[in-house]
Amino acid sequence: MDKIVLMTAMIAAVAAAPVEAQGHGNVVRYGTGGGILGFLVLLVDVYIFLELFKSSRPIERKILWALLVFFFPVIGFLAYFLLADRQKYNEYTAITDTPANGA
Repeated sequence: MDKIVLMTAMIAAVAAAPVEAQGHGNVVRYGTGGGILGFLVLLVDVYIFLELFKSSRPIERKILWALLVFFFPVIGFLAYFLLADRQKYNEYTAITDTPANGA
């Protein structure tokens, strides 16, 4: 009895399986676009991490911003650029010419 039920279920599953996938169009094009977009998001997130670690924010705020950007990359970088007071904590300056002998 069990064999008959299993055989019937297997035949029904084979009959219900699609013969060809429809509606996918050009899969390579979609994969490439997603890869490029993902790479751009990665670059922006790395830039944010570098800016965070160079900033003079308290360590707790640095960690919170880093976690937000890490777990929610797109929402995180939008929130960081719109809500973070970046100018207030950007106190690092370019290295200028200094005397070699300390004179």
